[in-house]
Amino acid sequence: MVSGRSSYAAALGFYWGQNSYGATGSNTADYQKNLSYYCQDDVINAFPLAFLNVFFGEGGEPSLDLANICSTANDPVFEGTQLPECSFMASNIQTCQNAGKIVTISLGGATGSAGFSNASQAEGFANTIWNLFLGGSSSTRPFGDAVLDGVDLDIEGGSTEYFTNFVSTLRSLMNSGSKSYYLTAAPQCPFPDAYVGSVIDAESFDAVYVQFYNNYCGLTNYDNSNDWDFSTWDNWAKNTSPNPNVKVYIGAPAASAAAGSGYVDAATLGQIAVDTRNSYSSFGGIMLWDASQAYDPHAANDRFDAAVKSSITENGNTAPAPSTTYSSATSTASATPTTAPAPSTTSTPAAPSSSSTGSAGDCAGVATWVANVAYEGGDQVVYNGNLYTANWWSYADTPGGASLGSIQG
Repeated sequence: MVSGRSSYAAALGFYWGQNSYGATGSNTADYQKNLSYYCQDDVINAFPLAFLNVFFGEGGEPSLDLANICSTANDPVFEGTQLPECSFMASNIQTCQNAGKIVTISLGGATGSAGFSNASQAEGFANTIWNLFLGGSSSTRPFGDAVLDGVDLDIEGGSTEYFTNFVSTLRSLMNSGSKSYYLTAAPQCPFPDAYVGSVIDAESFDAVYVQFYNNYCGLTNYDNSNDWDFSTWDNWAKNTSPNPNVKVYIGAPAASAAAGSGYVDAATLGQIAVDTRNSYSSFGGIMLWDASQAYDPHAANDRFDAAVKSSITENGNTAPAPSTTYSSATSTASATPTTAPAPSTTSTPAAPSSSSTGSAGDCAGVATWVANVAYEGGDQVVYNGNLYTANWWSYADTPGGASLGSIQG
């Protein structure tokens, strides 16, 4: 854990906001739905809202494009700005948060206008984001009284300068807040990333959603060790990232139409995820592009997200190999992993038959928490005499945080 915040834990997430199905699909019934539509089950754990695509627009304010849900083309804007008024989304966001989901705002995107002209502007923009979306206050909050859980950087164009100033200031604001906030980034898989490589080296991020598609290092080349480079990202996580607990996610397209290349079916992606988790302790989960493609119950890949989650959780009793080491502390594409044999399959602790809200004696029969065991949502463990329940898939997260919440003191 870093700066007292909860460790980031989300086995599966998807980007919401761009309605990528609508770019090629003609059936409007399958277009992206309101956010809360996707929070009715426990499949998805995290939702980056995509995108805040303009940093400095009319009136010096940013702008949002959430496709068919909220945009300057279809919704009113705050006076003197091109910032859409999306306060109707507040209840959707809060519904998802109340269901235990992480909801963040993603900055940039493939067509985003990103960048800063100087350090002061970058630091000022951090305050703008804090006031518009997080724990600050403003009369022009796009989502009304909803307080998001953090910020994602999906920077794929513009200038790379002064992002460290932006993130450093934003992290300071987050650390002063009354809740846990998260910082994530979405680099391309070629290492180092051209746009966010320097800032993720310099500042503390909770997770990176590495885009393993539209590149030679994509999922379709998983079996080619010269191209598939998760080991390089694992090396970065362990030897370069200021946050030693940063999680590395496999970013994947949820349909063949969702990306130019890199799509693999749900069963293949699930197996890649399990194999990666069992080899690299930095593995955090899967991040899908995007909601409209991943969830579509009418498409040929019928609930791609649920199929992937099932693959992960059905094989969730095997703990990742915790002792992957590297020949050099420098993160390079040629870093050679030396991985100790994966531990034998270990069953996660079974929930006791007695009630979870009784006396301390109800801990009888519940296994003691072990750092290198993966726990599924609902699993119970004992730690320092207290009983804890996993809120979602958790690995190496000390009980008492967001992942393993206390039940019995």
